[in-house]
Amino acid sequence: MKKSDKKIDNALREALTNVCETALDSVEGFAWLTHLVNYNAFPNSLKIVCVFETDEALSKAIDAKQDEYFYQLISSELNAVSIRLNKLRQQVSFDSEEACERSHNGKWNERLAKLQSSVTLH
Repeated sequence: MKKSDKKIDNALREALTNVCETALDSVEGFAWLTHLVNYNAFPNSLKIVCVFETDEALSKAIDAKQDEYFYQLISSELNAVSIRLNKLRQQVSFDSEEACERSHNGKWNERLAKLQSSVTLH
């Protein structure tokens, strides 16, 4: 990893940690988040996955417009570290522990690998 990539990675992790901590306190059923990125195509390659405990918790959160809350929170935290996403809604997705258990036997690395292969390089 290049020095400049390391700097971006640290800022990105700090911002997303803030998002996660805030969401854990304010969004019922939210469990964790992660990100995938190819620094050769940053920031367009960045994918953020917000994971809920259950399908029902995710569904209730979306019904309550909590997805909009996540978009705003992520945008705000990334902007604070000078990271701007032009396609935020396409780069942030939502998932659940139940869905991963159902389709990938709980193996997040396999589930996320599918998402990573869909990263568009520009």
